[in-house]
Amino acid sequence: MSLEKAKAYLASRGLEDRIIEPPVSTATVPLAARALGVEEGMIAKTLSFIVDGAPILILAAGTARIDNRRFKDRFHTKARMVPFDDCEKLIGHAAGGVCPFGVNGGIAVYLDETLKAFEFVYPAAGNDRSGVRLTPEELFGALDGAEWIDVCKMPEE
Repeated sequence: MSLEKAKAYLASRGLEDRIIEPPVSTATVPLAARALGVEEGMIAKTLSFIVDGAPILILAAGTARIDNRRFKDRFHTKARMVPFDDCEKLIGHAAGGVCPFGVNGGIAVYLDETLKAFEFVYPAAGNDRSGVRLTPEELFGALDGAEWIDVCKMPEE
């Protein structure tokens, strides 16, 4: 059902032709990179956190890590991820397929600056066997109310 929600969302923005459904798992950054034939940094991983009692999503480059100081400066709280078993209920997609497309209402979506290092990025499309090929600006434009933020760091930082 999550894949269908994401597909319908992307279709409403004219991006349904960007969905890729490989025959193997894309549930983790390394698996997704192998399945889609791209480098790990190009996977736009969707991280889900609880801020002020509500879930938020942050999309970041696959090799990026949350910088706890930057996160706290931006959101005024410590980074606390949505528990694995609560993803589907709170976000609308199960862990391994969490994406910003077709999520439950009221969820704030942020894109980390680390995505801008790549010509194309590949977020999931609602399940653990999917990806969507988009430029960072196409991704931003496809998300109503999204905001660019800087809360991650790349391994070399």
